[in-house]
Amino acid sequence: MGAPYAEVIGDPIAHSKSPLIHRFWLQKLGIDADYRAVQVHPDMLHEYLVSRRGDLGWRGCNVTAPHKQTVAPFMARLSREATRAGAVNTVVRGEAGTRSGFNTDVLAITEILRAAWPPTFPDQVAPYVQVIGAGGAAWAAVIGALDTGHGADFDFFNRTPEKALAMAQRLSLPPSFAGGLDGIGPIRKDDDRPEHQRYSHIVINASSMGMLGNDDVPIDLSRYYPDTVVVDMAYNPGGTGLIAQARRHGLLAFDGLDVLVRQAAEAFKLFFRTEPPREHDSELRELLTR
Repeated sequence: MGAPYAEVIGDPIAHSKSPLIHRFWLQKLGIDADYRAVQVHPDMLHEYLVSRRGDLGWRGCNVTAPHKQTVAPFMARLSREATRAGAVNTVVRGEAGTRSGFNTDVLAITEILRAAWPPTFPDQVAPYVQVIGAGGAAWAAVIGALDTGHGADFDFFNRTPEKALAMAQRLSLPPSFAGGLDGIGPIRKDDDRPEHQRYSHIVINASSMGMLGNDDVPIDLSRYYPDTVVVDMAYNPGGTGLIAQARRHGLLAFDGLDVLVRQAAEAFKLFFRTEPPREHDSELRELLTR
């Protein structure tokens, strides 16, 4: 058996930064292992998994589009997060080649929101989570928010309002909690001072808006309270407009790299059974933004 290795699969896959992240951590820890990117077409997914079943060096793989949902039926076991999200982004090989599916996107959002719990005010009711997007990443964001206690109120926005409504209905919310992109805005009165506010806001972009070649999220963050937390699951090498706007207004912001590194850290622990050296995060971030 050669050195252990893990992979990331998708179609396309050349853009993935996962090999840079995992190889960086492996090198820092002096672990003799590798992490590779493999393009797997949708009709070859089962063949790929079968080909790795008997490979004792294969620790598993990360899964990106378009396989996050279609890979789930091939798992012998699903984690709680993967079951609730209905999607798998990490496959781990067990004894005798059995496969377990995890969703570390959920764990990344949970970690971020636990670190960013907004302050409370005398009249405050709850955080208001506003999710932009209606795909698998959006539902992972919902599960992550629920797992941190941010579950009292959600708003969903999408280019196709019907898809936003479907997200609201999954939480048994009325139609008023969903709409098109033109409805994005805070729940507040214009003359409210922070000490009078009833809601804090968590804005999560779980769509492809802001990624290279795509329009930015149509949102005016100047209307939001100063304690608003912004999480952008999309990544753009030059930075997304959403994150630039959030930082311009002094809001607590987490960009796509923050999410990517956190979900990769959870996967790294599953693959290589050790903690990644997160004390080198600033060096890693510099490497990823070159």
